[in-house]
Amino acid sequence: MSGWRLREFHNDDLDGILHLWETQRRSAHEPVYDLSEVIASCQKDHAIVAVAGDEVIGATVGRAAHDQGWVVFFAIAEEWRGRGIGSAMLADLEKRMAPHGLTKLSALIPENESRVDAFANQGFELKHQLRYFERRIPVQRQELSSLAELGGRLLPRTLWEGVAGMRREKEILEQRLVLPLAEPDLAEQYGVVPPRAVVLFGPPGTGKTTFAKAIASRLEWSFVEVFPSRLAADPRGLAGALRETFTKIAELEHAVVFIDEVEEIAAQRSGEPPSPLQGVTNELLKIIPAFREQPGRLLVCATNFIRALDTAFLRHGRFDYVIPIGLPDEAARLAIWQRYVPEQVAEAVDLAVLVERTAGFSPADIEFAARSASQRAFEAAVRRGAIDTGVTGHDGGTDAAAHPAGPSTADYLEAIAGTRTTVSAETADAFLEDIERLARV
Repeated sequence: MSGWRLREFHNDDLDGILHLWETQRRSAHEPVYDLSEVIASCQKDHAIVAVAGDEVIGATVGRAAHDQGWVVFFAIAEEWRGRGIGSAMLADLEKRMAPHGLTKLSALIPENESRVDAFANQGFELKHQLRYFERRIPVQRQELSSLAELGGRLLPRTLWEGVAGMRREKEILEQRLVLPLAEPDLAEQYGVVPPRAVVLFGPPGTGKTTFAKAIASRLEWSFVEVFPSRLAADPRGLAGALRETFTKIAELEHAVVFIDEVEEIAAQRSGEPPSPLQGVTNELLKIIPAFREQPGRLLVCATNFIRALDTAFLRHGRFDYVIPIGLPDEAARLAIWQRYVPEQVAEAVDLAVLVERTAGFSPADIEFAARSASQRAFEAAVRRGAIDTGVTGHDGGTDAAAHPAGPSTADYLEAIAGTRTTVSAETADAFLEDIERLARV
C-alpha cells in the first residue's frame, strides 16, 4: 500500500466520511453520533482526514463546548488499522482545537469497541463507573418557526399516563395507533401499515380531545389543532386556508393534527345550489389522501354527531379506524374520582358510593361535580374560620387529625345531585347504535 497523510477536511471529502460512517454502522460498533451531527461538525467545527492518494481512509471530528472538547467521530478503514493513523489524527485534532483553551478532550466510544489503542497512546484515560444517558429532542430547531406559525406545540410527556380510567379505549388507541407509529420498522416486518387518519366519535365530554392530545404526548410528536372557525376569517376563504394549513403541516417531521367537531366542515352534502360549505368538504376530501402519503403524521378527527358526516368522508381508504369513545364504566369512574378527591380525605370519602351515583356521567361531568364539591367545602371552611386549623367539630373546636380539611362524602353527593349530565339517555342509546353501524376498530 502507498503512504498516507493528514490534512484538514474539505467538502469534497463528504463521500469519504459517509462511507466510513456507514461502514462503522454496519459493523457491531454503532456510531455514537448521528451522521447529520458528524457532517455539521465537519463543516463548522474541526475535522481531520487521513488520505491515501485521493481516498479518505480515516477521519476524526471534534467539537468544543466551553472548556471541554468532544470527539464526535473517529474511524479508520479496516485495512489501514495498526499504522499509527489514529494516534496521529487525535494529536492533530488536539493541536487544532488548542486555541479554544480546552482543559480536557473527551470521547464516547461504543462499549463493544475493543480497538482503542489510539486513545490510550494519546493519553486518554478510561473512566470507570460512568453511564451515558441520551434523550432525543422531539422537535428540531428548524421546525419551531413552522410549529409556532401553526399554533402547535409539544405537549408534556405525562399526558398519556394522566388519562384516568378508560382502560379499554386506551388499549385500543395504543395497539391500533401508538405502537405502529412508534415502531414503524417492527410494524413493517409484520405487514402492519401504520395508520394515517382516524375518527374518534362519541357523546360530548367523553374525552376525545384529551385522547388526541394524549396520543401526541405518548408519541412525543407535535400537536397541531386546526380550528375551522378561525380559518373562516381568512381572505382566501375557508377552503383555501385549510389547504394552506395542511401545506405548512407538511414541513413538520412528525405531527398529530386534530380537528374537533369535524362535522362543521364535513357534513352531508345536499341541496341545490350547493352551499359554500360543500366546497370546504370537497377540499378536505382532497387533502386527506395527500396527507396519508406523508409518513410521521396522524390526522385525528373528532365528532359528537357522526351521523351528520358526509358518507364519502368515512369511506375506507380515508380513515383507518373509526373508534368510539363512550361514557366511563365503573373502573374508569373510580380512577377519575381518585384523581380529583384530595389525598388527605381519600380514606374518609366513600368512593364506591360516588362511583355508583355517577353512572351515566361523562369524565367532564365528574370533574365538574368534584370541583364543585371542593369549592363549596372551601367556602364553608372560610365562613367557619377553619382555614389552616382543621375542620370545626360539633363542639365548636377543631380536630384536624380526626377530620382532615377537605370535602366530605356528603359534599360530593350534594354536588353530584346538582350536576346536570351532558349525555341524555337518548344520546347514549343513539351512540350504541352508531357503534354497531359505523365503528371500525
